[in-house]
Amino acid sequence: MKRALISVSDKTGIIDFAKNLEMLGYMIISTGGTYEAIKQSGIDVIQISDVTGFPECLDGRVKTLHPAVHGGILARRSEPSHMKQLNELSIETIDMVVVNLYPFKKTIEKPDVKFDEAIENIDIGGPTMLRSAAKNYRDVIVITDPDDYIKVLREIKEDGDVRESTRLLLAYKVFAHTSSYDAMISGYLKKTAQPDSFENPMTLTFDKLYDLRYGENPFQRAAFYKEAVTTEKGLTDAVKLHGKELSFNNINDTNGAIALLKEFDQPAVVAVKHANPCGTATASELHQAYMKAYAADPVSIFGGIIAANRQIEENTAVEINKIFVEVVIAPSFSREALDILTQKKNIRLLLLPSIGQPVSDKAYDVKKVLGGLLVQTYDNEIYDEDELICVTKIKPTKQQLEDLKFCMKVVKHVKSNAIVVGKNSGTLGIGPGQLNRISAVELAIKFAKANGLDLNDAVMASDAFFPFSDCVKEAAEAGISAIIQPGGSLKDQESIDECDRQGIAMIFTGKRHFRH
Repeated sequence: MKRALISVSDKTGIIDFAKNLEMLGYMIISTGGTYEAIKQSGIDVIQISDVTGFPECLDGRVKTLHPAVHGGILARRSEPSHMKQLNELSIETIDMVVVNLYPFKKTIEKPDVKFDEAIENIDIGGPTMLRSAAKNYRDVIVITDPDDYIKVLREIKEDGDVRESTRLLLAYKVFAHTSSYDAMISGYLKKTAQPDSFENPMTLTFDKLYDLRYGENPFQRAAFYKEAVTTEKGLTDAVKLHGKELSFNNINDTNGAIALLKEFDQPAVVAVKHANPCGTATASELHQAYMKAYAADPVSIFGGIIAANRQIEENTAVEINKIFVEVVIAPSFSREALDILTQKKNIRLLLLPSIGQPVSDKAYDVKKVLGGLLVQTYDNEIYDEDELICVTKIKPTKQQLEDLKFCMKVVKHVKSNAIVVGKNSGTLGIGPGQLNRISAVELAIKFAKANGLDLNDAVMASDAFFPFSDCVKEAAEAGISAIIQPGGSLKDQESIDECDRQGIAMIFTGKRHFRH
């Protein structure tokens, strides 16, 4: 008689599976709570202690760590010496291992979890059995995912056994599962042991949310993953209320919109196109913020992403519905707004109540490069108020200081070289991703003028220093009255002198915000 060892925390489908195994002639061995559940269902089941000849002990910490278990799993059936040793040691083979692990992830996700409780939910015997069975997959069927129960039963019923290709797939899933499990444990322990260090080695684990239709281009395959354990609230937590599936580019652009939106406490709207903001504004109420953001670039917003940090109401929905946009994401939508926006079948409406939650200081920014990974702490700063230096004879007004801060919040989310021109808490022109800074200045001003926006007394923010005074000259010619930039160029004085000649106030922050 073949024997199946079953020990699961997630008991989804396990009773039906065990009943089918019993009908197929398997002897069921089990442990702890799984044993009780199977026994109560009327299935013949024996306890693991009857196999090991040793009682479960240490509050269940030791149950399956025994040669009678691992010898029965690891013995190669095609190796005569292995089978001879089993016979001499009175060990019987175990032909199937069905195990899923202590719920470590669910435990540490509890807001009030204690460290000792987390430690007790580190599974030891489970991963050991899984790894043993997966190593010997040709002889032992190993299952860790309840979704595989049906496939295994079908193949046994149809073919008399599980196909080798399926056995190999199941073995792969075991090592993927146990490596992810260990990564979660190491990540949790690191937060206590070395909270401010970069791990060596670094092991990250992600759960797949779903496959995407394609990647950045139609010929590229793609999928969307979520960090297995995280307190950060972002696009992976959004609920789609309406529209077709999100594309790779939708997700990337919407993520950028959310990141910028998190900079603001007051009602704000961010419009993004091709991963760069094309219009951003704050106001006393959301409708006004949307109208300002739209006016900043009514051409580029077409086919773009709109993110808001307040409920989308009817009047805002009416305006949004006048153009084609790919995605609208907000903490909530009024019933009237949903009635309006759902008239268009292709627009995606995403609900994210936590959209305005700030990014924690513990968050990492990760960029994949070919064959490697770049990891850095998240750019969570704008500048230190105490380190701001007015380097010009003219000082900025209170309103200019507010606008300079607003534009600096925006520019840090624009691809470098980046320039943002704005006024009254709204962008007027954005110059993203240029190979030199003067081109970024020229582009931002060009966009503003093309949209008929008044640049007189506008302000300008730069993500990095001005290498030459040409940026100041261009700004002065457009009517810009105040500039904020990090400073630090060998030719800073040339820009300062040019500002003094042109009657422009300039602030140095001492903090660069490259975004590559």
